[in-house]
Amino acid sequence: MIEVSTSILSVKEEDSTKTFYNLETAKTDYFHIDVMDGKFVENNTSNMMYKYTEKIKQISNTPLDIHLMVNDINKYIEEYIPVYPSYITFHLEACKNKEEVFKYIEKIKQNGIKVGIAIKPETKIEDMYKFLPYIHLVLIMTVEPGKGGQKLIPYTLEKINDIKKYLMDNNLDTYIEADGGINLETSKDVINAGADILVAGSAIINSNNYEEIIKKIRRI
Repeated sequence: MIEVSTSILSVKEEDSTKTFYNLETAKTDYFHIDVMDGKFVENNTSNMMYKYTEKIKQISNTPLDIHLMVNDINKYIEEYIPVYPSYITFHLEACKNKEEVFKYIEKIKQNGIKVGIAIKPETKIEDMYKFLPYIHLVLIMTVEPGKGGQKLIPYTLEKINDIKKYLMDNNLDTYIEADGGINLETSKDVINAGADILVAGSAIINSNNYEEIIKKIRRI
C-alpha cells in the first residue's frame, strides 16, 4: 500500500496544533520533518522543526519521518534520537566518503531507528547501490532540496524507476520515498515509477479536506 508522509514545512505556527491534530485524524502515515541548517541548503528551519516535533509528540502518535538537509549530520541525529522517530534520513551529498555514510547508518540503527539516505536530483543513483542493502529507505528528491512548493522534475521519475528495478533485481526490500512537487496531478506518475512513500506538503496543507486529498494522493 502506498503511504503518505505529510511535510509540515508550510504549516503556520499559529495554526500548528490544530493542523497536526487534523492531519492525524486524516490518517497521514507520517509527519515529514524537513530539517534545514541554512548551510547544506539556503533555508534554516532547524529551530522551528524541532519545536513542531515536540508539539507533535505531545498530541499525536503518528510516526515521524525526519529528513536532514544539513552538513553536520551527527549533531542532528543526536538531536532527534530522543523523539524516537520512525525514520532518520540524511543526504549522501553531505558525507565526505563511504566510511562516514556507514558510520551514520550504524549510529541510527543502534538507536532502534530506521535509516534513510536521500539524494538530490542530479546525483547518480549508482552512487547509492553499495548502501542499499544496509538501509531501510532511499529518498529520491524530485525537486531541488530546500524549498517547498516546487514543480516535480520529470527526469527524477526515471531515477525512481531505475532504483526500483535495481532493488527488485537484487531482492532488496528497501522502500523508495519520493519528495518534492507531489500533488494530485503528479502522484500517479510517481507511484507508477515505483515509489512506496510519497511526501506531499502544500497539496495537503493548502487543501480544505486533508483526508480526501491524502486518499487521492494514494490513488485509493
